[in-house]
Amino acid sequence: MKLGVGLRPAHYSIILETHPAIDFFECITEDYIDQKGDGFYYLEKIREHYPISLHGIALSIGSVDPLNKNYLFELKKLITRVKPISVSDHFCWTGVDGMNTHDLLPLPFTTESVDHLVSRITQVQDFLGRQIMLENVSSYAQFKNSEMPEWEFISEIAKRADCFILLDINNVYVNAFNHGFSAEKYLQGVVVDRVKQFHLSGHKNCGSHIIDTHDDKIIDDVWDLYAKAVARFPDTPLIIERDSNIPELSELMDELNRSTQSLEHLRF
Repeated sequence: MKLGVGLRPAHYSIILETHPAIDFFECITEDYIDQKGDGFYYLEKIREHYPISLHGIALSIGSVDPLNKNYLFELKKLITRVKPISVSDHFCWTGVDGMNTHDLLPLPFTTESVDHLVSRITQVQDFLGRQIMLENVSSYAQFKNSEMPEWEFISEIAKRADCFILLDINNVYVNAFNHGFSAEKYLQGVVVDRVKQFHLSGHKNCGSHIIDTHDDKIIDDVWDLYAKAVARFPDTPLIIERDSNIPELSELMDELNRSTQSLEHLRF
């Protein structure tokens, strides 16, 4: 099983100086898409030693706006340059009428939405000449007109569009808490052969709801859910994310080590 972390500027130097035992790094696409500046310089150096995956936040695959051709052209150029092992984004929309909310907004789980995303994913994959992964997002409200559970929604899209799922285990936990469903039922409902990567991260429990913050350690309950996910989707690569309150790289490596320890007593 491949184990990686999100690549963050605070860790550029230590990675190049020490070559830590990490299998791959995941980069935020939009941080490097212009292929300029210090960040891209370090990415080029790091990818000489490690496989790189690209993880985007601006594709807005669920929006009713036309696909952003300029973004797709720049993404394709970045893919050609970086040669990533995978390219991913999110099951979400980020804006309308050209406005970017800078948030990963949830979708209604309807047949109409499935058809809409399948069409747009097909266009994106045809243009890029490769399959992409899409990640389940955290949410804090639900649409009354949803016709199916989230796990059925993303599975149907992945099958019909012939794309893959990046399964964020923390987001499954967050949404199960926020919306009152079983996280284990979610895992059982996701189609097995479409899950190609996991994400794990920390969150903030506000009592009545949980917010996906990516700013803290992963809690025990999420580690337990991860072990159950591995039982259903074995040998799936894992990325640990931290987007704020960035710790020393050694702390993230400790969490990678825990990912192995958490599998010692699998129960499903």
